[in-house]
Order: sequence, then structure tokens, then C-alpha cells
Amino acid sequence: MTWHRASALLAAERYRLTASRLPLWGAVGALCSGGFIGLLALVGPENFQPPLPGLATEQGTRMLLGMLGILAFVPALIGTTAVAAEHRHQTITTTALFVPRRWQTLLAKLAVHAVAGLAYGLLSAAVAGAALFAVAGAKGITPGLPAAAVLALLVRIALAMAAYLLVGVAVGALLPNQVAALAVLGGYFYLVETALLVVPGANLLYPYLPGGAAAALTGFTYLADAVAAQTGGAAVGLLPAWLGAAVLLAYALLAALVAIAAPLRRDIT
Repeated sequence: MTWHRASALLAAERYRLTASRLPLWGAVGALCSGGFIGLLALVGPENFQPPLPGLATEQGTRMLLGMLGILAFVPALIGTTAVAAEHRHQTITTTALFVPRRWQTLLAKLAVHAVAGLAYGLLSAAVAGAALFAVAGAKGITPGLPAAAVLALLVRIALAMAAYLLVGVAVGALLPNQVAALAVLGGYFYLVETALLVVPGANLLYPYLPGGAAAALTGFTYLADAVAAQTGGAAVGLLPAWLGAAVLLAYALLAALVAIAAPLRRDIT
């Protein structure tokens, strides 16, 4: 693929994305995600069930910001919708006529949506950080993390969101049926991974799954701790943050490779 062709494909995908309502809804989703953290800070982590350390502690601040991981389904949904909608509206046919090699189109989609996912993550993280400090200031509380550490954590959260959006793009490419793709994503993130936490033995896999890797990267241990408290078992230990980042990146890359290989195989057969 020549540089001129690659540039044309990237430009086409940027136009396709910006011409739709997805950037608008993505911005709304990012703002709501960040605002959700502000709402939780206003309620107070110490009032959760089970209770968490307050904002004045390092652990409390880390876990509150890490709760953005609960909404990681949103960027994955955006990525899936961006690709699967082409099949729903039959615009994929026109694209295939101009670019018969679908792996080239998918590479362009992944590149454009990687930038979009990072933008989503940065906006969501920035709003969450601003809301956290605003609520802490209104309550007269000094967050348990210094500003530099909060910034580093927010960047890791933004990267996790970008990785989830790429996984969503890959799922949308693998499952052209938009409803089926969204059902698979929702069922996996909110049912399968949570169910594994309560199965003895199987819960050892959780740290190596996308949700567990994202939890390690974002510092979000609330879900694992809550399940352990309800079942009376020991909390599942998460990976170090750097290893969680590597595992999550590996999932995003694997999903991208599978999404590229599957259309290629369909074309050949």
C-alpha cells in the first residue's frame, strides 16, 4: 500500500467519523463519565457499600478515579457502532468497491479510532480530575494524591479507554450485526467477567482478562473487593499497573489482528 493510498484512506475514515454523530455522542459520553466521578466524590467514598477510604487518603483518591473503569463499555460501544453501522446502513458496499482489500480499510479505521479513543479518554479523565478537585475544594478536603500523581493516573485511565475503543472497533468488524456486537460486548464486560469473580479457581483468570488488566492499570479494585466481601472469599490480586497496561495493549492488538485476518479469510474463501 503506497503512502498516497494510505493517506487517502485515513482522510476518508476521518471524514466518515466526523460526518457522523458519533463524535458528538462520544463527547457527551466522556463528559458524563467524568461528571460521574464528581458525583461519587460528592457522595463520599466512605458512604459506599462496602465503604472505601475517603478522599483525604491516597487509596481513596486512586480508587475513586479508577471507577471510570466501570464506564469503559462506553468507548467500546462507540468503536463497535462506528464499524458495525456501516453494515447496517450498507455503506460498506461502496467502500469495498473502492478498496477491495478490506484489511487496508480496517487498518485505517483502527488508526483513526485510536486517536478518537485517546481523545475520548483524555476528555473523560480531564473532566473527572477537575470534578474531583472541585468537590474536594468545596468540602475543604485535600486529596490524598498530589496533583502530579493524579495526572499520571488520569493518563493511564485515558490509555485504557483508548484500548477499549480499539477492541470495540475489532468486535464491530468481526460481527457485522450491530445489535449482536453490542450484546456480545455488554454481556462480556458486565456478566462474564463479573461471574468469573465468584467462581472458585476461575477467578484466578480475572487479572489476565481485559477488565482485570484495566483494573490494574486504573487502580480500580472496588469490584473485586465488593465480590470478595459478599462471598466471604479473598480478594483477587491484580497485576502491577505496568503489566496490566501490557496485557490490555496485547488484547487490543490481538483483537485488531483477528479483525484484520477474519475479513481476509472471508475474502479468500
